[in-house]
Amino acid sequence: MELAHLALAELRVRYAAGALAATGDVLRALRGDRREGARALALALAGRARRESAERKRLFGLFSLERELASLGHTRVAGVDEVGMGPLAGPVVAAAVILPPDAWLPGLNDSKRLSRISRARLAGEIERVAVGIGFGSVEPDEIDRVNIYQAGLLAMRRAVEALATPPDALVVDARRVPGISCRQESLVGGDSRVAAIAAASIVAKVWRDARMAELDRHHPGYGFARHAGYGTPEHLEALAALGPSAIHRRSFAPVRACAAHFGDPCHTS
Repeated sequence: MELAHLALAELRVRYAAGALAATGDVLRALRGDRREGARALALALAGRARRESAERKRLFGLFSLERELASLGHTRVAGVDEVGMGPLAGPVVAAAVILPPDAWLPGLNDSKRLSRISRARLAGEIERVAVGIGFGSVEPDEIDRVNIYQAGLLAMRRAVEALATPPDALVVDARRVPGISCRQESLVGGDSRVAAIAAASIVAKVWRDARMAELDRHHPGYGFARHAGYGTPEHLEALAALGPSAIHRRSFAPVRACAAHFGDPCHTS
């Protein structure tokens, strides 16, 4: 190929920026170029190709359960996951996500393994390509009535029921969703093993974080936008100083003890 006549800047625009595909012929031509910059570009492009190939292989594996269910006639497979079981304040939130079988979502993984920036980017991509997304939440007063375990199940059921098109199968991380009659597959560690569950974990986390940032404006002083209601030292210090807010879970021991100290289980800031 006549790449030797092109300036290095043009080569980078063509191939490093992705304007043209770096085929095998291109890589061979760049490796044989007398210019060090062209050879360095060949190394960078080959490394990128290897990473993309590995990521495609990983994502293909993440969709293996969906492909198996599709072969059995289940074409609308919803992944379901919940977040917010451990915090002292705020709702439990669940999401149900149906992905198309050919979804290309580089970086898709369990939300706990991703940075905030990566979660936000992937949540936008998931919302763009998903066949359907449903959300369900259980607020603190209801958590206190039914207990946190049942609240998680209830949030997941509400998320499934919120889907515009009912799924014909569910894939769930280590649980079964009550009150849903379609086929269900429960996998331990499913949020890192199944694409649709990973997607659900991401959009649920991003949705809940945004909700906690909004609640922070209504209940200032606790730092909800920073810790999302988890029992961080900052949060525990604010709880001791201010008492429980209206969105604290009084069935959780630190909140219950603090409410007793203030002498009013319904104390709000």
